[in-house]
Amino acid sequence: MVWKFRIEVHDLLFESGSEKNMSTIAVPVRGAILARNGFLKRYFYFIMSLLMAAIVISGFQRTVNQHLFHPAVPRPFILWIHATAFAGWVIFFILQSTLVRVHKVSWHRFLGWFGAGLAAVMVPLGVTTAIVMSRFDMVQLHQSESDTRAFLSIPFLDMIVFGVCIALAIYWRVKPEFHRRLVFIATCMLMDAAFGRFDYVFDHNLFYPCLDLLILLGVMRDLMVEGRVHKVYRYALPLMVGGQSLAVYMWRSDPSWWQGITRAIVG
Repeated sequence: MVWKFRIEVHDLLFESGSEKNMSTIAVPVRGAILARNGFLKRYFYFIMSLLMAAIVISGFQRTVNQHLFHPAVPRPFILWIHATAFAGWVIFFILQSTLVRVHKVSWHRFLGWFGAGLAAVMVPLGVTTAIVMSRFDMVQLHQSESDTRAFLSIPFLDMIVFGVCIALAIYWRVKPEFHRRLVFIATCMLMDAAFGRFDYVFDHNLFYPCLDLLILLGVMRDLMVEGRVHKVYRYALPLMVGGQSLAVYMWRSDPSWWQGITRAIVG
C-alpha cells in the first residue's frame, strides 16, 4: 500500500508538471542555507568581537568603580596600565575584524603589527600585575595569604595561553585560516576576567567553561560553514581545557609544591 501510494503520487506530479516545480522549490531552500552559512563566514568574527566587548562592559561595570575609579584604598598604578592595555586589546580586536569585513586588508596587516607589540607588552604586564596585586591584597587589604597566592595560577595560565596563541598567530600570519582562529582563541582566553566579575560564576569556578563556550561557537561556525572542525580547535581546545583544570586545581587545592613556588614569587 505504501509503495502504491508513492507511485501514484509520483505519477500525479509527473503528469501535472509538478516535478519541475519541486526542483525549483529546492533551489530557494539551498540558497537560504548557503546564505546563512555565507553570513556566518563573513560576519562571525566581527559579531564575536562585539559580543566580547559586551561581556567585558557587563562584567567590569560591576566592580570597576569600587576597585579602580573610587576605591577605599588606592590601587597600584600598574593596575591602571593593565586595564588600559586590556581595553585596548578589545578595541583592537573589534577594529581588526571590521577592517577585514570592509576589505581593508592592507590596513589590517599594518595595524596587526601594533597588535603584536601590544600583545608582547600585555604578557609580562599581566604577570607583573598579578604579582603586584597579590602583594597589595595581602598587605593592604589583609586578604588570606594562601588564597591570594594560590589564585596566581589563573592569571598565569591566561597569559601563557594568550602569549602562545598570539605568537603562533604571528608565525602563521600569511595563513588566514590559522591566524584568525588563534587570535580569536587568545582573545576568548582574556574573557575569564570579565566572567569572573559575576559572583556566581566566580564562586562555582565557571569562568573557564564560560569562555570555552565562546570558543565552541567558533567550532560550530566551522561545522556549519566548512563542514569540519579546523585543526586549530582540535589541538588547542583539549590543551586549554587540560590547562584550565590544572590551574583551578592549583588555586582551590593549593598543593604544597605550588605553595613553595608562589611564596618564592610573591615573597
